[in-house]
Amino acid sequence: PAPAAPRDAAARVVLIDPESLKAVGPWPWPRYTIARLTEEIAARGATAIGFDMIFPEPDRLNPDRIAALYPELPAAARTAMLAAPSQDAVLAQVAGAHPVVLARVGIERDAVDFAAGAQTDPAMLPVGAAFTAPLPPGVLAYPGALANIPDLDEVAAGQAIINGAPDRDGVIRRVPLVANVAGAPTPGFALELARVALGVDTITPVVAHGRLRAVALGDRRVPVDADGRMRLRFGRLPPGTVTSAALLLRRGWRPDAFRGRIVIIGLGAAGTADVVTTPVDRETYGTFVQAQAVDAILGGGALARPWWAAGVEWGAATLLAALAILLLPRLRGAAIALVPGLAAVLLVVGSFGAFARFGLLLDPVRPLLVGATTALAVAAMTFAEQTFRQRRLRTALAEQRVAAARAAGELEAAREIQLGMLPPRAGLARLHPAIDLDARLEPARSVGGDFYDAIPLGADRLCFLVGDVTGKGIPAALFMALSRALSKSVLLREGDDLAAAVARIDAELSRDNAQDMFVTMLVGILDAATGRLDFCNAGHENPLRVTAVGVVEELALEGGPPLCVAGGFPYPVETIHLAPGDGIVVVSDGLTEAQDAAGGFFGHARAFAILGGWTAAVSAREATDRLGDAVRAFEDGADPSDDLTILALRWRGPA
Repeated sequence: PAPAAPRDAAARVVLIDPESLKAVGPWPWPRYTIARLTEEIAARGATAIGFDMIFPEPDRLNPDRIAALYPELPAAARTAMLAAPSQDAVLAQVAGAHPVVLARVGIERDAVDFAAGAQTDPAMLPVGAAFTAPLPPGVLAYPGALANIPDLDEVAAGQAIINGAPDRDGVIRRVPLVANVAGAPTPGFALELARVALGVDTITPVVAHGRLRAVALGDRRVPVDADGRMRLRFGRLPPGTVTSAALLLRRGWRPDAFRGRIVIIGLGAAGTADVVTTPVDRETYGTFVQAQAVDAILGGGALARPWWAAGVEWGAATLLAALAILLLPRLRGAAIALVPGLAAVLLVVGSFGAFARFGLLLDPVRPLLVGATTALAVAAMTFAEQTFRQRRLRTALAEQRVAAARAAGELEAAREIQLGMLPPRAGLARLHPAIDLDARLEPARSVGGDFYDAIPLGADRLCFLVGDVTGKGIPAALFMALSRALSKSVLLREGDDLAAAVARIDAELSRDNAQDMFVTMLVGILDAATGRLDFCNAGHENPLRVTAVGVVEELALEGGPPLCVAGGFPYPVETIHLAPGDGIVVVSDGLTEAQDAAGGFFGHARAFAILGGWTAAVSAREATDRLGDAVRAFEDGADPSDDLTILALRWRGPA
């Protein structure tokens, strides 16, 4: 939250700072000096004076203590010294003559100094304020307190606790206004200073539904949490709020400096000060926090988290979730982000407005988290539904086209449809200037199950793949269309992780595989800047490597089974590095298993012999045509036994 704007404060701080210690001496000071400081403050018109410190022991400079230190003193001197008033008596006389509020520290039973110094008898812990009713359960409670010596406590106009634990992150956001100490209601330091300054005798706890909601001083009502702590809107102290104690002791301050003001005396030197963290200061003095708390009580600057806040937050969360469920599936384009974004902005603005204008704390995080979670879930479900619908539409469209072609006796049209799904052959060589790429596909029938694709992945990465669906004819063609479309979609989204992409393709194809078909596939990703080539082989023919001078070798890949055979198989990624001019040839088994009229197979040896002529001077298109024409010539008019696919690429070197 934004800090409160500085304003003229009701509280002033007299700080015992390094300059004061230099002028008077180290802390603790003699009580006589503190009495002088109190008189100087009172003389300048303070309506209440609070000590943000405690005096739990007699002054070490009391006459009786000094006399005990020097047993060699003459009897007359000792008698005169013992007759002198003590330092504590001097301070008690001054404190009793002015509106002084003394502090005490509430101590938990398990605290280290509880047994040593905690006072647990309510009779020994006088409280100047009268409470009109007991404090309800849930309010801060301390079984004892570290208090001032009785000589001081009994004459002070008020007594109050000064300590309060920070929030879990170590930041002070709240200040105790009331607590039960040794079973007795006790005001907080800031509240008691305000009470004494206003001349009010009583403090009224405001209770609703058994929980403390506020405390009242006369007609002033200050909201608090159920534990009795006030939420404070922190800010910067206005200029002129802090005065050095050394300046007052020199009587160098104007006579009306504190007229109508509450003055808090605090410590602000290294080794003596109570240093805390607030929402606006990494390090500040606890005395400054008490001063701002006094201003909040008297000036209406306290923050409140009303009892209905949680209900409003959950209501807003429910409303955002309902809007996400009802509206997001109907929105399109930019409205999908605009509408939720506008709702979130309105929620944050409303929360800030309640804080800035009315001092109310309404947390927008809870409804934003609920709304965002619901929106993401709805968006994911909508995307999944649309993807499934599109997939069904694609499959249905392909089926309708093939059925129409068969019904009309135009399966050649189906062949054209299938081949039209593949990247145009003429454009393959232009995909990247450093890569010469070509592919040739000839179905064994009018339609078939082989396919290939080439997919740019960014500026310098090219993905290519060759697939072979089991079977031939229309069923294979339909599964081929689905396999190619899904493979391209997944690789475009997840091409940075080839193994994960192939695993996703396997899972998606298996999910929609009602006829238990399977597909072999070889996927490669070539980095045109470095020649790095990553392969992932799912039961397909091994690729062939052809050097710039025509040396051919088979790349024996470890690979894995065809897709849709072994669900969840971890297909490995295998990497090679091409030299400039190196080529890669990927074929389907329609090449190696092509048969002539006598039943002989084309085989690898013939492929190696033909590819040996593919040197750097020969284009990829010419290489695929040479190899494909050789297969058809080998068959010599016999019906092809399987679809024939050949993909050839050559890396020219870095562009």
